[in-house]
Parts: sequence; C-alpha cells; structure tokens
Amino acid sequence: MTVAILRFGGSNCDRDAERALSHLDVDAEIVWHEDGLPEDVSGVMLPGGFSYGDYLRAGAIAANSPVMADVRDAVADGVPLLGVCNGAQIGCEAGLTPGAFTVNRSARFQCEHVFLRVENADTPWTSAYDEGEVVEVPIAHGEGRFEITDDGLATLANEDRILFRYCDEDGRVTDAANPNGSKGNVAGVLGDTERVAVMMPHPERASLPDIGGTDGQGVLRAFA
Repeated sequence: MTVAILRFGGSNCDRDAERALSHLDVDAEIVWHEDGLPEDVSGVMLPGGFSYGDYLRAGAIAANSPVMADVRDAVADGVPLLGVCNGAQIGCEAGLTPGAFTVNRSARFQCEHVFLRVENADTPWTSAYDEGEVVEVPIAHGEGRFEITDDGLATLANEDRILFRYCDEDGRVTDAANPNGSKGNVAGVLGDTERVAVMMPHPERASLPDIGGTDGQGVLRAFA
C-alpha cells in the first residue's frame, strides 16, 4: 500500500514530502501525474510548489488535469488525501474542499515560521494533537490567503471542519498573527469527509529533527 505524492510540472515539494513520510515509516512514492495513480494507492498527497507556473490561478491547471479524475474516484472510495500549499490550492480548485486561496494581503511571497492553533483534534490529521494546542510550522507562499463567504465560514465552523487557525505563540487568534489575511485566520480545512484535508502551511518541513522542529509530524502520521 503506497501514498502517492503527485508531481506536476512545477511541483517542488514532492521530495520533501517523500522524505518526511519515509522518516515516519510510511511507504510513499512520487508519481508523475501523467502516469495516473497506482492500483494499490492507500493515500494521496498533493505537494507544494508552483504547478504550471501558477498560470490562470495557483493550482487551477493542475486541478483540471486528467489524473484528478483518478483522485476523485480514490477519494470517493475512502482513500485519504492531503493537499499542502500548492496542493491546497489544487484541492480547492478541484472542488475537493471549500473556499479558495488567493494573493496574500501583503501582495508578497512570504517564507517564515508561523504558529497554528489546533481547532479540531478529532480528525485523522490532528489526532496526534490536543484541541487548542499550538504548533509551529513554516509557510512559503504568495497566494495563501484563504477566502470563503461569511456563510461558508460559519458552516465550516459549525461542522468542525476547520483544522487550524493562525495564532500567536500563546494561542491567541488575532489579526497580527494572521500572516496572509486568511478569512477567520483559517490555515487548514476538511472536505466533505474527514479523510480529505488541505492546509497552507508545510507540515513536511517540520517533520525531520535534523533540520528543525517536528510539530508537523502529527499531520503526516494520518497516512500511517
């Protein structure tokens, strides 16, 4: 059983994801999108990067590539999916999760460490944490601002589909702690089922002890 890390033209975090998952003893394989999903796929990860140069909108072209039909079928069969950064943009563009990601409030690319508050610890992606726990992970994006209607945000909150919110080191969700202007400080959400999730910060870049913190390991352990 293999977690397929989908590589598109312009993906650049696929190797990071493979290394992080392997470190957690999760069998993972980088799969070129034109080759389709392996028959024994046990999970799908949409990694970060700049698929197709972010033309049209970030993630828009990849979201309409033929392999995404396989992804939708796999998700319908209960296969877990995680989209990270550009993968989150692809997930939203493909309709796997609600909302959209657009240009940062600063109108600049931002690469920095941020704090996240765990909003719902009762999901595969967050079960390693406690509700309200604060974790530190990096971001690296130019179009990471999560946007959704007021009603859509209320629905996500009411259905406990918000995984993480940007916060300060003490867990306070404030505008100052919001790095990109995301609505409601939202950093990660669930799709229609808890098996499907997208998030803008990079858990795979906070998973290897030799190069920094390990706060992101809990997210990736869901694939195990």
